[in-house]
Amino acid sequence: MKANKLTPNFEVKSIKETIDFYQNTLGFSLVMAVPETQDGVEQSLTNGKEYVYAMLSKDKVEMMFQRSDSFKEDVQLAKNTPIGASVSFYIEIDEIDDFYKQLKDKGINPTELKTAWYGMREFYVKDNNGYILGFAEKTE
Repeated sequence: MKANKLTPNFEVKSIKETIDFYQNTLGFSLVMAVPETQDGVEQSLTNGKEYVYAMLSKDKVEMMFQRSDSFKEDVQLAKNTPIGASVSFYIEIDEIDDFYKQLKDKGINPTELKTAWYGMREFYVKDNNGYILGFAEKTE
């Protein structure tokens, strides 16, 4: 087996609220969204429409988000499990000090920005669904 890429698919309550958080708080861009009717793929959201899936990206990072009912239908193993995870998603970035300040200025309450024993300057936040996102930059 050759592994080519890992793209997490998050179960979420609301696609629109999740897109709003990732775009306006973290600077991600919408790649595509699938409306509730599942009759096509859209590159922007339409007012008054509900969505079941979206893919967002920022630089080399891609994340997928799927509304809970659709997720549990597609991922049978998730049928009786609540939203959430005992995992953090660790994203390496550049200019961590500036990004940390931007999040604080937006009212986001990240953990302390610190340098870990393994040489990464890092902090963590929770997204609007409760998932833990870690942001880190290699130290010199």
